[in-house]
Amino acid sequence: MPEQTIFEKVYARKWLFAGLFTLAYFISLSALSALGFTPWGTGSSFGDFTPQGGSQVAVEEGELPVRIEIPKVGIRANVNNPNQTSVAALDQSLLSGAVRYPSSGVPGEEGNVLIFGHSSHLPVVHNQAFRAFNDIQNLEEGDPVFIVGKEKVYVYSVDRVQEANTATDAIPLAVSGAKLTLATCNNFGTKEDRFIVTATLVAVEPLPGV
Repeated sequence: MPEQTIFEKVYARKWLFAGLFTLAYFISLSALSALGFTPWGTGSSFGDFTPQGGSQVAVEEGELPVRIEIPKVGIRANVNNPNQTSVAALDQSLLSGAVRYPSSGVPGEEGNVLIFGHSSHLPVVHNQAFRAFNDIQNLEEGDPVFIVGKEKVYVYSVDRVQEANTATDAIPLAVSGAKLTLATCNNFGTKEDRFIVTATLVAVEPLPGV
């Protein structure tokens, strides 16, 4: 009787192999999650934090954002801070994450922080930045949004989610209180319907490990 090939041996024990593979997968995912290296759309670094009430909080001095996390819809993306407001410069920054509009507010301070990012629901997306803001339209009032700086975490509570047209619905940058606006886009220059999320700052916490 001829000796079995490696494929035949694996197939003969397919259920054992499938079980071991599944176990190894979840062990690896848990380890990566603990180190903060999980793939896009899996969990958050800040657990199940729920903002208390709707009162806003402001600090005297904020800082530029470096990351945004929204556990409700699995968003975890870098935030770029370009110095130029040209369409070309903003579109270039969108290739590597979400973007804070240069003349908008700073997290933790009075004013409106405007952060926008691509969204795409194509089955295959090679550049994950193209789906940085996928599903923000599924957020609801009270959902937490975490804006991470170099030293602090700024927690915003969602106030409203709406569909708007970039050609007619302007986003105000001068507002009362510490606010956050998130907007989706294909690129900064297009004039199409987009989803816009507005939120209020409700907590400021030291960044774990800092």
